[in-house]
Amino acid sequence: PASIPKRGKRTKSVAIAYESGQGDGAEQGTSEPHRPRWEPRNWQQQLENIREMRKGRDAPVDEMGVQKCFDSSAPPQVMRYQVLLSLMLSSQTKDQVTSAAMLRLRQHGLTVDSILQMDDATLGQMIYPVGFWRNKVKYIKQTTAILKQKYGGDIPRTVEELVQLPGVGPKMAHLAMNIAWDSVSGIAVDTHVHRITNRLKWVKKETRSPEQTRVALEDWLPRDLWRELNWLLVGFGQQTCLPVNPRCDQCLNQDICPAAKRH
Repeated sequence: PASIPKRGKRTKSVAIAYESGQGDGAEQGTSEPHRPRWEPRNWQQQLENIREMRKGRDAPVDEMGVQKCFDSSAPPQVMRYQVLLSLMLSSQTKDQVTSAAMLRLRQHGLTVDSILQMDDATLGQMIYPVGFWRNKVKYIKQTTAILKQKYGGDIPRTVEELVQLPGVGPKMAHLAMNIAWDSVSGIAVDTHVHRITNRLKWVKKETRSPEQTRVALEDWLPRDLWRELNWLLVGFGQQTCLPVNPRCDQCLNQDICPAAKRH
């Protein structure tokens, strides 16, 4: 124990610790306060290698990702709205398609008011062919109305409020916090991050969903790496660690990746 209790109370405190912890004082913080944290094998080397492979910043996410889709000269409130909108459009959609849809919307003047005044058919034509565009027309309209009524046309400042908006999931919320509010609230896990971290065994046991992956990663990955991870792994997943037929022969991690196909 970190601190030795005063004499006389000693036996009592030990007994209490075991009762409350059912014989395992680890959760109570009574035995081994410095329990070694689980971390994946070789993760630092793997991360360094991925940074090296991403040095060129030439993946679709770098050229056309959400951080490139908004008008950086717009007033901050408009800029934040555009970030949220591009995130909503980007779900299950290639960066190139999202970027083109955002460009069309911006040419029309992309603000809370302009979207509220636009009819559904026009909005649909502008965002087509993003994935599930019909649903997104509905979500964008609903969310924009909520932003106008409840947030004075701005976007919420917390993940809890962001995920309440129609069509906004946890990954989008964490990215919105990061890009729009410059705040690191959690790791943004999309299909690329989910796939790659499972391949690298950066999760203790295989995870079924991006949300499970986020929780598993946040448990051990140092917080100062959270912001970088999405951008880093999305580009890596677009260029090298592909969903089907990953290019293991071109990967610097081929000798230390549990999933590598070695020829």
